[in-house]
Amino acid sequence: MEKMRNRTSITAIAAAIAFGIAFPAAASANPFEDVPGNHWAYDAVAALAVNGVIEGYGDGTYRGEQEITRYEMAQMVARAMAKNTAGADKALVDRLAAEFSDELNSLGVRVSTLEKKIDNVKWGGRVRYRYKNAKSDDRDRNTSQYVTLRFEPEIKINEHWTARARMDYNTDMNTAKNSAGAPAAATMNADPEFCVDRAWVQGSYGNTAIKLGKIPFYTVVDSGMIADDSLAGGQIVFGKDIKASLTVGRTRRYPNGMARFPDYLVEPVDYTASYQGVEIYNNRDAKWTWGVGWHRFQNETVMKLLYNKSAANIWDVGVGYKFSKNLSASFQMAWNTAPDRVNNGAGNLAKKGQRRAWTFQVDYKGVDPQKPGSYGIWFRLRMLGRFAAWAPTDTALGLGQKGREIGVDYAFARNVVGSLMYFDGKTMGIAQGDRDVDASAFFGELNFLF
Repeated sequence: MEKMRNRTSITAIAAAIAFGIAFPAAASANPFEDVPGNHWAYDAVAALAVNGVIEGYGDGTYRGEQEITRYEMAQMVARAMAKNTAGADKALVDRLAAEFSDELNSLGVRVSTLEKKIDNVKWGGRVRYRYKNAKSDDRDRNTSQYVTLRFEPEIKINEHWTARARMDYNTDMNTAKNSAGAPAAATMNADPEFCVDRAWVQGSYGNTAIKLGKIPFYTVVDSGMIADDSLAGGQIVFGKDIKASLTVGRTRRYPNGMARFPDYLVEPVDYTASYQGVEIYNNRDAKWTWGVGWHRFQNETVMKLLYNKSAANIWDVGVGYKFSKNLSASFQMAWNTAPDRVNNGAGNLAKKGQRRAWTFQVDYKGVDPQKPGSYGIWFRLRMLGRFAAWAPTDTALGLGQKGREIGVDYAFARNVVGSLMYFDGKTMGIAQGDRDVDASAFFGELNFLF
């Protein structure tokens, strides 16, 4: 190690700064032989000495008349790092740690590793405004609007594993309160003011992907028609061109205000069910896409109340075709084999439509958040039976409804995307003999992505 030529005492430097004494250029000689004389480290060392963060050699002395090496200075910085300083002092210690990183590494203080971990943290998210105006002949018009601040951190653990999360902070724009969160359009259920909606680790080994924790719960075969929510459990996906996924865990079910049960059968506010699912599907980028899946939701108490069964077994299939770069079509269908009857005390048969869900959709172009002016237009015919769909992707059409939807997405600027949707159709009755009633909804949102 090369020695420092300057014999000016660190104590003297600190005292001079403390009393507002300015050093002449000649007197304030370069503290480090290989660092320019006006380097920031000169004042940083002095300031930390004044604040008692750097304690020289650890015995209360600075030995100002003795030449010191960069290695010895690194020892002082290491002791300062161990103090867990805050504010401006911490910022100076962090900068000095970077300056003496090689020497600190040799002391066993892995500065480069710490810096690498900081670099491995990526933050994304959005600020979203969402509006929905819905009407059904069996209830009054309902209007809701919410703002959501969402953070989505991603932290690299090693070459195979990352940690991820999704955190939402919600504001009700009608009441100007933060006491309730934005309801999913399909469920009309309010989340807490602030929630960590998802937190999981994700591993990748070749063509195998693993998720553990509170993970995204998205049914790929039907494009989120059965579920686009979260699940506490795990998932493993195998394969490259043809994939197979196995998912187990527990997930919550929310009631739907627009498609509420009749008075004789009131669904609980919410409940949790155990879930097991298997899906097999091909690469979603292929010209032809296809898939098949099986999904089991079990909550013996609640589901026996609903339809005299302890579990719901739902099967789904999906196909899609890309006619060109800008035009594609798809069809998905799901059916529940469990609910033969609605348990209302009389054993009424469940309405057939409530045991089925299907979607036929045509897409033209597609919005790209990175390309201002890009847009996508889509049209769909859809039926979301309450006993076939669990927590579908948010749209204007909700659970227990069927009809037509049209939507458009547009990028107003880079990372600023708006969406408009309109639904016209029916809210379906629950049991056979219950009438369907006219329903409609207008849904819009504006996303500022970061």
